[in-house]
Amino acid sequence: MILLSPEEIDEVFARFERQNPSPKSELKWKNPYTMLVSTVLSAQATDKSVNKATEPLYQIADTPEKMLALGEERLIPYIKTIGLYRNKAKNIIRLSRMLIDNFGGKVPETREEIQKLPGAGRKTANVVLNVVFGQPTMPVDTHLLRICPKIGLAEGDTPVEVEESLVSRIPAKYMQNAHHWLILHGRYVCTARKPDCENCIISDICKHNIKEGG
Repeated sequence: MILLSPEEIDEVFARFERQNPSPKSELKWKNPYTMLVSTVLSAQATDKSVNKATEPLYQIADTPEKMLALGEERLIPYIKTIGLYRNKAKNIIRLSRMLIDNFGGKVPETREEIQKLPGAGRKTANVVLNVVFGQPTMPVDTHLLRICPKIGLAEGDTPVEVEESLVSRIPAKYMQNAHHWLILHGRYVCTARKPDCENCIISDICKHNIKEGG
């Protein structure tokens, strides 16, 4: 595996920043609680499918208290179009209860505490900490796991390995927005089925292209 040099990594993110100075999550949310719920729902599902399901849901249940009042059986019809909806409905009700009982109804601001919530793993915690609380975390989803070693930005075979590799290499000035740029790059340019290398703004730096070219 060939890794990018620090100078090359700086150039990659400088280009991402020039192209999209203020990237945002594609999940729609109203408050920290709804961002948490949407992120839990987004596991193995597209952001678009989550947004479509949660738009009517959040009109009636946008706090832990309202979600508990709605209940699991009445929650299910709202999220039935999303994969693993039964398990996710259970987790959303349970995490709502835990937020009320343990955190005064508020979403906690540490990775360790968020990961204690049902259905909230490390990636979910990192997303919430970054998007809601402005912390420079690095959530690694399937896109980042696939493209970052390929580009030469990180090494590793697991989300945690790739996360740690990225955090150790990406300059601090880019960390707040880095995962947004990478997710969007993997979602719309460096796609799994047909990467659009022709229109890729980092194709001349990408180590995959160097390797492919011999």
